Order: sequence, then C-alpha cells, then structure tokens
Amino acid sequence: MSFMDFLKDRSLLFLLHLTCMGALAGFLRMTGYPEDDMFLILIFWCLILSGWLIVTFFQRRKYFYVIEQIMDKMEERYLLGELMPASFRLEDRLYANLIRYSNKSVIEKIRQLEQEQKDYREYIESWVHEVKAPITGIALLCENGRKGYGGLDGEHGERVTSARELFRNVSVENQKIENYVDMALYYARSDQVYRDYMIRETDLQQVVYEVLEKNRLLLIQNGVRVEVSCGESVYTDRKWIGFILNQILLNSVKYKSENPVFCIEAERREKGVIFSVEDNGTGILPEDLSRIFEKGFTGSNGRARERSTGMGLYLCRKLCRKLGVGISAESWYGEGTKMMLEFPVSNYVVNSSK
Repeated sequence: MSFMDFLKDRSLLFLLHLTCMGALAGFLRMTGYPEDDMFLILIFWCLILSGWLIVTFFQRRKYFYVIEQIMDKMEERYLLGELMPASFRLEDRLYANLIRYSNKSVIEKIRQLEQEQKDYREYIESWVHEVKAPITGIALLCENGRKGYGGLDGEHGERVTSARELFRNVSVENQKIENYVDMALYYARSDQVYRDYMIRETDLQQVVYEVLEKNRLLLIQNGVRVEVSCGESVYTDRKWIGFILNQILLNSVKYKSENPVFCIEAERREKGVIFSVEDNGTGILPEDLSRIFEKGFTGSNGRARERSTGMGLYLCRKLCRKLGVGISAESWYGEGTKMMLEFPVSNYVVNSSK
C-alpha cells in the first residue's frame, strides 16, 4: 500500500477537516480573534492531523504487510480468515468475521465436492466389477458355441445344446450389461434431473409392459411369473419412472425364490396413486429394512452375493425425490418384499395435450 493510495482513501476525511478549518477561521475572524493566533491554531491543527495520518499509515501498512506475508506462505489460501492478525479496529474485526464465514462456506462446498467425487469413484469401481460378470459370461458362451454348442454355461452350469439357446443366453447377458450401463448413466445425471425430464400424463401399465419386454429373456430364464394390474395414469417423467421400475424388478429377480411371482399393481387413493411391486422372494431382515435406501448398503442378503453394490435402491430414492414421488418398502423375511411408489395429486398439473 503506497502513501498516495492511503491519502486518496482518506480524501473525504481531508474534505471534512478543510471544511471545519474554514468554518473555524470564519468564526474567529467574525468575533475579532487575532489573526496570528488564528493561524497558529490552524497550523497546530494541520500538524496534529499530519502526525495522525502518518502514524495511521504505518500501522495500516504493517497490518496489511503481515497479511500479505501470511498469504505468501499459505498453501490453502482460503483459510486466511483463521490466520489474520488481531486488530483493535472494529472494521478489521468485521471483515475478518465475514472472511471466516465465506471461507467456511467454501470449505464445506469443497468437502461436498470431494465426497461426491469419492462416491462417484467408488461407484465406478464397483460398477466395473459388476459389468465384468456378464462380459465374462458372454465370452464363455461364445467359446462354448465355438466348440459346437456342447460346453457349459459359465453362470448356471447348464448344457448349451442349440444355437437358439446360446443366442438367448448371450442376449440375457447383454441385457445385464445394458442395465448396468443405464444405471451408471442415470447415476451421473441424478444431480441434474431437471435438465432431462418432461412431466406429462403417463400410463403406468404401458411403462410396466415396456420394462417387462426389455427384461423378457431374463425373466424367462429365471422362471418369473408376473401379474400386472395397473389401470391408472399419473403425471411424471416416463423415462425416469421406467428406470426406477427396472431397478426394482432387477432387485426382485436377484433375490427371487424358487417359484418367483411378481405382482405389479396401481391403486388410486384420495391423495394420489400408489404403484406397488410385490414379490415372494427372500425378503429383508427387519433390522435392514430401514437402511435399504442408503448409499452402498447391501444388508445380509447383499453380503451373501459378491457383486452386490447397494446402489440400485439408493439411486431410486434419489430420483424419486427429484421427481416428487414417494418411495417406501414393506418386507417379510423369507416371504417377500413390497416396493411402493406414491404419486401425489397436484392441482398445478396442466395437460400438455390441451
């Protein structure tokens, strides 16, 4: 900080003192005060003002020099507010507090971004392990097919006896890869859902049929029987709800029973539409039920499976919150699980077809 900059900063103070000195001189002149005494008073005034300015300048320059030295030696300069030197000036203390508050906000944002990057990195690592399984399955099926359709299917230990069966198994494994890729894509977009959704009237039964057709071979391979009764329409984004339903179905297939039956229903109530997917699978332990939507939580069922990441239901809940849809679960261990989506009624929905 130069002395000229300091003087420019005090220009209003100089103007105030000059005005006061002029007023005092005029008053003394009107009252007949001797001119020599009047000039002596003004000279002392100027000397005192000059001395005060010089002392203040050196104090301020030293204060800011210390701050600059701290800045030069710091690696994380956003922590400056915590290391600023103490000052008797109220203005300095206020600025220091404001900087601390600002730095605190920056630090929290940095930690949030670091946590998001860590979560995303961990998810990608687990996703890679997930997607390697169907890729390996396809490789084994192709190798068995090359040897004359007489080898073993790598996942189920069943004989591949025909080209049709081989292609069906390859299609199932390929669909698994597509599901994993979709999951990674939706996870990457989950924080910016508002850029990629369109709310319009959606026939739930059509969405269910589309998801079932997409996973037709997987359901057939696992012997799943599906009962559908969804004669309701809701206002939501068709693509995102289809993805959520797809994740719920894949979970039900993963934890199926020997004779799996899925019941998919929609019921209109006073406050909205309840859409449910119920299975007769392994169910969820009571102590695990309240945590199934947490990130990375696999529970006792998931720990029994090496490739379980615990991200599917977490992502479903995250997307449901963005879309304003409620999601909950009921389960009876050893008997089955019921996943429910609640579509609330809104008075602000406008039919886009009008």
